[in-house]
Amino acid sequence: MGRETVGSANQGRLHVGVRTEGSSEVLTPVGELDHHTAELLREPLEAAVAQGRTRLVVDCSQLEFCDSTGLNVLLGARLKAEAAGGVVHLAAMRPAVARVFEITGAGVVFEIHDSLDAALGR
Repeated sequence: MGRETVGSANQGRLHVGVRTEGSSEVLTPVGELDHHTAELLREPLEAAVAQGRTRLVVDCSQLEFCDSTGLNVLLGARLKAEAAGGVVHLAAMRPAVARVFEITGAGVVFEIHDSLDAALGR
């Protein structure tokens, strides 16, 4: 990841795949989650909860970077899911992303799994 891309307004740096697996809505952010790209994840997370999909699984295996804005998107989704009786699971975090959760202490408020399969109960 080149320094010139961090913080740029290029929303092409994040793509979010969404699919339903059993009772879970699986969201797969690919790329960098930051101030400029956060809405690309916020929108499908909020849409899932609005549609009654309150067991959210975020597959972080392809998430290369997450700043405080990205963390706030996930925390907001957790609050909305919990208010609707649901939960947010985070799966397969890369070390750089896991470090953000470790430093901030946010990891204790999420269900964190080593793999997507574990998050889906397989």
